[in-house]
Amino acid sequence: MRVAALFPGQGSHAVGMGADLTAAFPEAEAVYAEAERTLPGLRALIETGPPEALTLTANQQPALVAASVAAYRAWQARTGLTPAFAAGHSLGEYSALVAAGTLGLADALRLTRRRGELMQQAVPVGVGAMSAVMGDPDVVREVCAGLEGVVQPANFNAPTQTVISGEKAAVDAAAAELKGRGLKVIPLKVSAPFHCALMGPARDALTPDLRATSFGPFAFPVVANVTAEPNSDPATLPDLLARQITGSVRWVETVRRLAALGADTFIEFGPGTVLTGLVRRILPDARTLNVGQSGDLG
Repeated sequence: MRVAALFPGQGSHAVGMGADLTAAFPEAEAVYAEAERTLPGLRALIETGPPEALTLTANQQPALVAASVAAYRAWQARTGLTPAFAAGHSLGEYSALVAAGTLGLADALRLTRRRGELMQQAVPVGVGAMSAVMGDPDVVREVCAGLEGVVQPANFNAPTQTVISGEKAAVDAAAAELKGRGLKVIPLKVSAPFHCALMGPARDALTPDLRATSFGPFAFPVVANVTAEPNSDPATLPDLLARQITGSVRWVETVRRLAALGADTFIEFGPGTVLTGLVRRILPDARTLNVGQSGDLG
């Protein structure tokens, strides 16, 4: 069995996530204890909310890292296994890097708190928008490239599901054109237009923090969002993580690359099953599991 460890991004959070894991596994409890020491008050938000506070980007990002890493370490403690590879969806790339041992948990929590703050501040509320598009991703690319203003593919989530992001007027124009070509478009309720050029100020502001972070050796490769290629060179991480903020999440290519590398079991660590569902759409015959609560570990 060659395991690819997968880690979710924003939107998978829930109040109380990981609580039963921390009760059952000292390894998960240690993650939450370190999260509280690093960002005081974060644990209470995770465990009791309120939901609107946990949902705030600056809180949700480090909270999901804590919950995902706690699930991963509980799984390791129960099984004694180590993945062959890892990948994370957007924010989840930080969790993957912690799992691979190249990024310390405390550094990941601090970076994702800062990342969340900067991404939220980068674009005034109402200026940006995101929409999910169901249909051929090549048509989505073509339409976005032919329009004025900022609109670009943000997430290639599944073979026929692409999220576009940018200025509201440009996203609306793209939606109208795509609908005219027979594609289905669903506006998303988001706090900011992620993974597009409008996030440039957040990328530029986070870059010094990334460059100041100490990255160690990899225990196993992590497939990067912006390249969809396995990486095990710590020196490249500041650039890759900075580019990720404005670049597309190439999730379809990432999952296919993991399979081509020999991964035969895909395990999603953390709350929810979003990535499990996407893997099944990308690789219908793949073996998938998710670990988000103690019952998932038998």
